[in-house]
Amino acid sequence: MATKTKKTEKHVLNVRKGDNVKVIKGKDSGKEGKVLRTIPETERVVVEKINIMKKTMRPTQANPQGGISSIEAPLHASNVMLVCPHCKKPTRVAHRIDDAGKKHRACKKCGKDID
Repeated sequence: MATKTKKTEKHVLNVRKGDNVKVIKGKDSGKEGKVLRTIPETERVVVEKINIMKKTMRPTQANPQGGISSIEAPLHASNVMLVCPHCKKPTRVAHRIDDAGKKHRACKKCGKDID
């Protein structure tokens, strides 16, 4: 019997670590935050102070008391929109290629480069 292997596709996300994003769907819709990390394999992003979940921590040597801690859970990348650093509005991302052949992200609303 042949075993199935899971293919890992490379997903390109429009947001990167350090970008400011606005949540457009879910329980935290309307809030803005900074992207702490991206998970391209599952198309998810972790946003600062958004989608807070409680996690019970087992007592360890580092944390002898244990207890309940709050962590940011990942959101799907389609539920956030990039906030343009120039016009301060949530926008879709355009991709432009400059004369040197480098690819840049640009704001769809004001047209300026994001990186």
